[in-house]
Amino acid sequence: MPHAIFVETGLDGGATVAAYAAELPGCAAFAASAEEASGEMPRRVGRFVDWLRASGEEAPTFVGDNWYEVERAAAGAMRASFSLDGLPPGVDELRRYLSWLELAREALADAVDAASSGVVAEAGPRLAAIEAQDRALAAQLGAEPVEPMGSPIDRLYAARDALTAALESAGPAGDGVRRAIRLAIADDLRLAERLRSPGG
Repeated sequence: MPHAIFVETGLDGGATVAAYAAELPGCAAFAASAEEASGEMPRRVGRFVDWLRASGEEAPTFVGDNWYEVERAAAGAMRASFSLDGLPPGVDELRRYLSWLELAREALADAVDAASSGVVAEAGPRLAAIEAQDRALAAQLGAEPVEPMGSPIDRLYAARDALTAALESAGPAGDGVRRAIRLAIADDLRLAERLRSPGG
């Protein structure tokens, strides 16, 4: 069975392309080219589904590994948006995706805790970028801006709390809900993986 991929170009100053699995918000592969990122998708989906199941979440079973690109967009100041992002999730889907969002932040926090202080310091700008993106996504969903305070990890959690509250307040029909979830989960898991394999 065919499965759709959305491709985002121009990340990391143009050095990285992201491929997103349309059926699994937050499941993404990052590589130097669209072909490489798309080619990684079957393995990435397998790992993502295994992660969900190991975390006690229900996850779909995929038949076949025919993943193909259906849409491509360039990353802007606030990242790319795709046609699927405009489709509201159902109430049960949103509840499930919010659980995935929490798991992704826990995975990032665990990776930060396990990494050496040098690796964490090196990842500081990426952690700050994720915090800023969470705050910006929350603002796009209608949340009032809150002044960041505390340690970098405290600010990271506060930003995610603000985003989660904004998503819950917006509900399934909120404009940008699916996009915010896709980006937040994907970026958390990407940085968690980098922290676990700093040379990779």
